[in-house]
Amino acid sequence: MAESQSTEYKSIWRDEYLKWICGFANANGGTIFIGKDDRGKVLGITDAKKLLEEIPNKVRDVLGILVDVNLYETKEGDYLEIIVEPYPNAVNYKGQYH
Repeated sequence: MAESQSTEYKSIWRDEYLKWICGFANANGGTIFIGKDDRGKVLGITDAKKLLEEIPNKVRDVLGILVDVNLYETKEGDYLEIIVEPYPNAVNYKGQYH
């Protein structure tokens, strides 16, 4: 599955992806996969279980919203799925709306 308006693939987690989460929350929602390349092929991430706990907390603390984070363990490697629902109120990231 290719990237689209509501699907984004990232090989590793970076806190700057909170901007993507903010944008999805302000639009129609979306999903970010961490541990996949731009074509959706699983690359795997080594700290998946740690991120499974950290990402929801960062999103809550920085953006004030809740997201679902799911861990998938495959033979190619572990990856995360971050599901962002659309929010009725505008969400900002460090004072900016994405």
